[in-house]
Amino acid sequence: MPVVLVPGVLRAEAGGESRLRVDADGSLAAVLDEIGRRWPRLERRIRDEQGVLRRYVNVYVDGEDCRRSAGLDTPVPPTAEIQVLPSVAGG
Repeated sequence: MPVVLVPGVLRAEAGGESRLRVDADGSLAAVLDEIGRRWPRLERRIRDEQGVLRRYVNVYVDGEDCRRSAGLDTPVPPTAEIQVLPSVAGG
């Protein structure tokens, strides 16, 4: 079962959890679909209304940026670690 690492800024949307075990694998889209069923507020922070990754969110599957591989079609093996990193602005 893949594990999704949730940064502090998004933990409220994940019920306060820092690590989510997601009963889905195969592709990043399948994992995000399951997140959408279980934690819809978290999924809305990751994907937009069309189901595309939000521009300011980076997602890594086993340390690889999904945008540099296959995007939402990035393969996710059962033992994968998925890291979600929203951009942080400051000034």
